[in-house]
Amino acid sequence: MLRRALGLLPRPIAAARARSFSTDLPAAHTADATFMEAWNKVMPNMDPPKTPLSFMHPRPPTPSSIPPKLTVNFVLPYASELSTKEVDMVIVPATTGQMGFLPGHVATIAELKPGVLSVHEGSETTKYFVSSGFVFIHANSFADIIAVEAVPLDRIDANLVQKGLCRFHPEAELSHN
Repeated sequence: MLRRALGLLPRPIAAARARSFSTDLPAAHTADATFMEAWNKVMPNMDPPKTPLSFMHPRPPTPSSIPPKLTVNFVLPYASELSTKEVDMVIVPATTGQMGFLPGHVATIAELKPGVLSVHEGSETTKYFVSSGFVFIHANSFADIIAVEAVPLDRIDANLVQKGLCRFHPEAELSHN
């Protein structure tokens, strides 16, 4: 049955496999020549708008060997917690469960859920409470963590959290005692 179905498929599949990906584009600015010609005919005195090709940048090269460190960018809407910080490991609270990332990890995108994110650098571990966001692990041992809100755990007062929890959920006080 499957063999018959494969025989019905059109043959130019090999040509589709040969096309280049958007990340394989050259780093130099390339403009769509046909569009530029048409624009200059209609509006010769005005600079043409940028085409989508002008915004595309090549993917950073994947190293031939695994780097010793994972480079992390940890950004919030209002601040940058970590910028190109080289660390040993990052553990994130993903919606699919806790995920740890080391240098050389396969490219991954994960949604963050509320929980503790930990950044391991040598013998030091920095922990943050994150509310939500995304983590992007790139094949070149770069990690981009984008969180809606994050607070270092050492700045959180457990008593204030418990009071706030009891204020919004009075039954939580009974189960906690």
